[in-house]
Formats: sequence, C-alpha cells, structure tokens
Amino acid sequence: MAPNSVTVRRLALAAPVLLLLYGILRFADGLDGHRGAGPLRDAGHLAFFAGMALFGLLAVTLRGMLPAPGRVATAAAVAAVAGVLCFLWVITGDLSTAFRKAAPPPGALRAAGPMLFPLGVLVLFGLLVAARRLPVRTPLLFGAGIAAITVDLDLLPFAAVTILVALAPLRRVTRPGLLRPRLATLAH
Repeated sequence: MAPNSVTVRRLALAAPVLLLLYGILRFADGLDGHRGAGPLRDAGHLAFFAGMALFGLLAVTLRGMLPAPGRVATAAAVAAVAGVLCFLWVITGDLSTAFRKAAPPPGALRAAGPMLFPLGVLVLFGLLVAARRLPVRTPLLFGAGIAAITVDLDLLPFAAVTILVALAPLRRVTRPGLLRPRLATLAH
C-alpha cells in the first residue's frame, strides 16, 4: 500500500480543523447569551460549509484507499457525499434567507439527510479497518465525535477535536503497510 497521499493527509487535517473553527466561533457568538445573525455566526457557517465540502472529498478518497472497492464502498461513498450535500443545502439556507425561502429542504431531508454523511463514512472506515488499512479506534472515535454533536451542538469543539484525533492515522506520511491483526486494536 502506498503512503497516504498529500490530498488525503490535507483533507484529514483541514476538514476537522474547519469544524473546530465553526465550534469556536459558535461558542464565541453565544458569549453574550444570544446566538444570531452577525459576523461570528456567518464566519462560523462559512467554516462549517468549507469543512463539510472537504469531508465530502475525503469520503471519495477513502473509497479509493480500499484495495478492491466494491459496491458497498461505492454505496457508502455516495451516501456520505449525499449527506454532505444535505448539510451544504441546510448551511446555505442558514446563511441566506432568500435561498431558504426559494429552496427549502423537505422536513425529512433536512432532519435525516445529513445523517447519511457519518453513516457512509463509518461504513468506509469499517471497510478500511477490515482491510487492515486503519486502526479500530478511527471509526470508534469518529462515531463518538458525531454522537457528541448529535447530543448537544455546544459539544462541537470537543467533537471536532475527537474527529481530528480519529483521522490522525490518515495524516501519516510514512508508508503504513498492513496492520497486523494483533495490532488492529484500540492500542494501535
């Protein structure tokens, strides 16, 4: 297996860092006791938009990291990208009242569509763990980060750091090779 490409390494760093920036800006926006329209909210949403777009690209590159990507990997990548597109649709509506009025997402799509993103990525991570390309901790930590966001949006900075740690194996420069079965555990 070749070392992780520069693209994978950069996406695995930039996407969660932008999510962290969104969480920090969201926190700062609420320091006055009110979150609302303003420069911090808009800057945070732009960071969120860019981060989600990068996560979509990362999902596509994860599929390419599999030794023999098949239908399941393709379906997972498509689901992740569809979830990202739902996120981008909702974020754009949050940033633009005109867009929200002109193209409101259906209620079910607004609520459930974005969940396709973590579902697809978790399947891709599972396939990469099964192929011994990632340690088990990657999908576990990613899932914990997503769960934290789902529980309370105020946990977004914590969740972003958790996801940043989860993606650390994707930022390796050295040739990772195959993980030995005994090392494909939480300790690796």
